[in-house]
Parts: sequence; structure tokens; C-alpha cells
Amino acid sequence: MDSPTDAPRSKKPSRIQTRNRKRILEAALDVFSVEGYRGATLDQIAQAAGLSKPNILYYFDGKEAIHVTLLNRTMETWLEPLRRLDPEGEPLDELLRYIRRKMEMSHAFPRESRLFANEILQGAPRMRPHLEDGLKPLVDEKAALIARWVADGRLAPVEPRHLIMSIWATTQHYADFEAQIAVLMPEGNVREEALTHVETMFRKLLTPASG
Repeated sequence: MDSPTDAPRSKKPSRIQTRNRKRILEAALDVFSVEGYRGATLDQIAQAAGLSKPNILYYFDGKEAIHVTLLNRTMETWLEPLRRLDPEGEPLDELLRYIRRKMEMSHAFPRESRLFANEILQGAPRMRPHLEDGLKPLVDEKAALIARWVADGRLAPVEPRHLIMSIWATTQHYADFEAQIAVLMPEGNVREEALTHVETMFRKLLTPASG
């Protein structure tokens, strides 16, 4: 087990420091996604990481600092596909590509999705500034883009913000309610079936009426 040293932290972390920080964040993600913020403890995170509690506190100031780091990382990853909506692209193709990417992320990052959902259910006490300063301007920008596509007749009439939230709700359901899905759909290729269903549903919603 590695122990912290008395030397001041360098600007560039060592390989051991980088490894231990990643190890802590991975362990904390497991703990937070199951226990939530209130139920999680530093002792649980230390045990999951295979490090001592003082070692954890060498890298992070406390439980909240670890939680906020994970939330910020999740937000950056989660919002990247929305940022990529191309104003010059074909609207339906752009939105379906976004939906497919969100479905892929729900499959690849279920712990991150549950971490974020737990934070929002608690009233976003640690993420509200990020929601106001980072998420809202991005959603405003993309909602205006979708509204322009609708006004130009390139998409069927939809309310842009409700469309975005519907995409989030539908795609992230497969991460947040993974245990329920396993009971209700124990057989078949749920991932591919879900992708086909969700894509077909939004394609029908967004395709302009011919003529």
C-alpha cells in the first residue's frame, strides 16, 4: 500500500499519484452510485480503493471534494455529444446521432448516470452552479438551433427543451433502472432492441410530414 509523503505536492503528479487518484475515483464512483452521497462514507471509499483513509485525504479534502470531482467529470462527458450537434448538418441525422450516442453512454456509464440522478434527486446541492453556468447556456443554444430547424420545416413541430429532456429521460432510463430492466426483460439483446425502439420512436416524432 502506498503512503503519502511529507514532501509538498508537485505541479505535475507522479505516476503513483495519478494511479492512486484514479483508483480513489473509481472506488468512490462504485460507492456513490449505490449508496448515494448521504449514505457513502470515506471508510467505504477507502475500503473499496484498498487504501487507508489518511491516504484518501492526502489526495482529496473530503467526501464532498471526491463527489464534486466525479460530478464535474460526468457532466463534461455527458454533455459532449450535445455540444457536437452541428448547425450545418442534416437535423434529423444530427439528433438521431445524438440519441444513439446517449444510448451508448447509458450502457457504458451506468454508474455515472446514477451518480448524477442521485445528485439531482437531492436538489443538486453541489451541482447547481454548474447547472446554471454550464448546462443552461448549452441547452439554450441547442434549443434555439432545434427551434430554427423546426421553423425551417426541417423537423416536425416540437418544443426544443422538452425534446432534449425527453431524450435524456428515455436514454438514461436504461442506466438508472438497470435492475428493473433485468427483471422485466431477462432474455434477448436488450441493448440492441432498446436502441432500435428509441431511434424509431424519435425518428417518427421528428420527421416532417411529407407535402
